Amino acid sequence: MPELPEVETTRRGIRNHLLGQRIEKVILRETRLRWPISAQVSTLAGRRIREVSRRGKYILMELDRGNLIWHLGMSGSMRILPVGSTVADHEHVELQLGNAQALKYRDPRRFGALLYCHRDPLQHRLLRQLGPEPLGDAFDADYLYDRCRNRNAAIKTVLMNSHIVVGVGNIYASEALFLAGIRPTRAARRISKLRIEKLVGAVRDTLSAAIAHGGTTLQDFTQADGKPGYFRHELQVYANRGECKVCARPVKHVVQGQRSSYYCPGCQS
Repeated sequence: MPELPEVETTRRGIRNHLLGQRIEKVILRETRLRWPISAQVSTLAGRRIREVSRRGKYILMELDRGNLIWHLGMSGSMRILPVGSTVADHEHVELQLGNAQALKYRDPRRFGALLYCHRDPLQHRLLRQLGPEPLGDAFDADYLYDRCRNRNAAIKTVLMNSHIVVGVGNIYASEALFLAGIRPTRAARRISKLRIEKLVGAVRDTLSAAIAHGGTTLQDFTQADGKPGYFRHELQVYANRGECKVCARPVKHVVQGQRSSYYCPGCQS
């Protein structure tokens, strides 16, 4: 599933093509995504795109009237292509723009979403309870330690809780914990303030590096230009069934909450 770096990479890839553009035509080839696409979306011709931002794993498109909320789901991707270009398989939504370019949304598994809202999208039911951005000032050692100190849950589970911090999915939680030297199974309340401070830095560094590499492509994700994300070549433990790249001990694989976790028993404690 695309995580914060993949969503941010997508946002950056499409933003400059969309800002100030008038939507000339909306084509809905399939409306049955995770939630049915509202009929209001088909009436957006004539509106201008003012801004393209992100909240967690959601891409927010501010129009001169109303807002669009996009989610890439498990297999969604967005590309900017000329109007009239070949329609790809599973290409469900196309926004044709005044610059003769089109934003095309493709989603083979149809777990993504396109929602329309009249008011502030940050107050939408899907967004208003989200935790702070991991690259923002509100996510610091004081904040995370306060959220951890009374929790028996494993620290990886805490990092993946979007009500505590947004966008830190399975891949990047595993990588950040490796960088911080903390086992993913360790109870959150048993981690010292000093180690929490190191973990916050590791989360920031891991996500920033992933964004710089265009995200991680393991299966479906592609950037807005159709290229894969190259951070998979930088992964230290995630999906590593062999030896630790640092100490050469065998990397352990466990299942936490039906998700695969990888860690090095030598480097993480």
